[in-house]
Amino acid sequence: MVNASFKGKKEKSTVKNAFQKTWKNFINSFPVILGVLLLISLIFTLIPATLLSKVFTGNRLLDPLIGAIAGSLSAGNASTSYIIGGELQQEGVSLLAITAFIVSWVTVGIVQFPAEALILNKRFAVIRNLIAFVSSIIVAILTVVLVY
Repeated sequence: MVNASFKGKKEKSTVKNAFQKTWKNFINSFPVILGVLLLISLIFTLIPATLLSKVFTGNRLLDPLIGAIAGSLSAGNASTSYIIGGELQQEGVSLLAITAFIVSWVTVGIVQFPAEALILNKRFAVIRNLIAFVSSIIVAILTVVLVY
């Protein structure tokens, strides 16, 4: 009986310590996260969607690369990317470029990299972003091949 009550107190103490550590990490990370959000807002203000439509060349090899680079530098959430993708399509941008842009927009985080490296480890952040970048190009190619 004594052992069971001791175990219950120990579990409560462990949960309390975990919560306190998590809260402390959140408070320490908050200024970096806020800075990233402000930087993303600034980028959205400075780079209009019409400028992106002028960057794409129509080249089947370069468009996915340009789309992935543009999406990586822009960064955002999925719902916004669909709107931008539709606007780019109306401007005549290829599906290859739009798909690479949308996938990298959501998965690659150059803008968020400092926060990600701080919170999750720099090596992890680099590897994850590289894999996401290459995957965005592969997904774009596969999407166009499977759709058409």
